[in-house]
Amino acid sequence: MNLRKRTKGSVEVHTSALNDIMFFLMLFFLLASAVVNPQVVKLLLPQSSSGQQSTAKKAVTVSIDENLNYFVDKKPATAESLQSAVEAYQKLAPDMTIILYVAKNVPAENIMVAYDVANKLKLKLVLAVEPKK
Repeated sequence: MNLRKRTKGSVEVHTSALNDIMFFLMLFFLLASAVVNPQVVKLLLPQSSSGQQSTAKKAVTVSIDENLNYFVDKKPATAESLQSAVEAYQKLAPDMTIILYVAKNVPAENIMVAYDVANKLKLKLVLAVEPKK
C-alpha cells in the first residue's frame, strides 16, 4: 500500500493585469467627470460660500457671456427670442428648471431678462455659482 501524501497543485489567480485595466477605467471616469454638463457655455462664474449642486432632473441651461450674448443649451439666442426658445423646451418638460449661467461682469438688467422669462412661464430659475476657495 502506498501511504504517502500526495502533493496537490496550488491554485493562483494572477491579478497583475487587472491593475492596468483599473487604472485606465479610473482615468476614463476622471476625464468624463470633467465634462459632466456639455450644454454649458464656459464662463467665469461668480463665487458663493453657500452654493450647492443643482439636483433638477429636467433642466435647460441659459447662459449670458461677457459680450451679453444669450445661449439656450449652447444655441445662440437674442434677448427677444429667449422666451420662445425656452418655451420650446417647456413643451417637452412642463415642470423643468432653468439653470442660469452668467459671467461675472454682466449687468443686472441683462440677468433680469432671464428672470422675467422664468416668471412669465412660471418656471423655477437657479443661478449657477462657483464655490469659494
